[in-house]
Amino acid sequence: MALILDHVHVRQRAEVWLHELNLELPAGLTVLLGPATAGKTTLMRVVAGLLAPTAGRIVVGGVDVTRLSVRKRSVAFVYQQFINYPSLSVYENIASPLRLAREFPTAGIDGRVRDIAALMGIEALLDRRPAELSGGQQQRTAIARALARPADVLLLDEPLANLDYKLREQLRADLKDMFTDAPGVVLYATADPAEALSFAAPTVVLGEGRVQHVGDVADVYEQPPTLAVAATLSDPPLNRLPGTVHDDRISCLGASLPPPPAATPGAEVTLGVRPHHVTVERTGPDDLAFPAEIRLAEMTGSDTFLHLVLSDRRHLVAQLPGTHRFTPGEQAVAYVDPARVLVFDDTGARLPARPAAEAEPHG
Repeated sequence: MALILDHVHVRQRAEVWLHELNLELPAGLTVLLGPATAGKTTLMRVVAGLLAPTAGRIVVGGVDVTRLSVRKRSVAFVYQQFINYPSLSVYENIASPLRLAREFPTAGIDGRVRDIAALMGIEALLDRRPAELSGGQQQRTAIARALARPADVLLLDEPLANLDYKLREQLRADLKDMFTDAPGVVLYATADPAEALSFAAPTVVLGEGRVQHVGDVADVYEQPPTLAVAATLSDPPLNRLPGTVHDDRISCLGASLPPPPAATPGAEVTLGVRPHHVTVERTGPDDLAFPAEIRLAEMTGSDTFLHLVLSDRRHLVAQLPGTHRFTPGEQAVAYVDPARVLVFDDTGARLPARPAAEAEPHG
């Protein structure tokens, strides 16, 4: 089983929502990662048959379904806002798609409902109505209803976004176990890089209606091919610093580091630094040092987010583990290990770093 998007293009009036997408998604779990307005929901609506593409084909299991209606497609859809029938019990919510499916035997409905409820951990709630459930239980019910009728394609559009942290963690682990070896195609959309990394599944990075990258999410995180992909996979947002390439180094706000082999002398580059790679204490002799003024310290309990203003009034964020107290207006120095710096050219393409043995930072 595979889902193929063949040159899928979506235009609404004068605005392009999806740009010539070409994807082949195998059976099992694939994560669709992108910020708001990236086109994730649009892509899913096209696959589900809720939105017709302007051009291109949707192929499921070797069958072109582009012109098939929603009812004739073997697709299940779970939305960010959990949707359940308020007048029906949990049991009847799960059973509803089975009762509508002519091909599903009536005698098998009860067993199927109870099996899916057990899988989702809601077997004790089958007699309750949605108003009597917690948010997590309601979302489990919505997912159970989507799973009840076997489908070739299951679409989950940020299904955990509105749940609290503990529920998200619990459901995420359950869904990962459930979908990793699914016989059909499971496409899970999220705007959260941490969620994408936790699934450890093949990932499609989407931005502004374009596929920016497809691959193993851990590899993409460590070696992002472009600035856009690095930014999508960074939360908190990626720090961006200006650099200029010289013969033997890149200069950046008074600090310098060796240039990647492909860097062109005289070129302007962007240095990308993830917030958790910024410290306020030197960790090595070659650390880049940036004098700064403390603007704000946000403590979350597990981390402290330190907002700094550099010499050119540019902002830099450091994510420090633990709880730390700082005084706004206080002077500090931000340190960065040059081995952690990502270098991008003026087109946004990453310039691979030279081998560590050859690196020789300055200042």
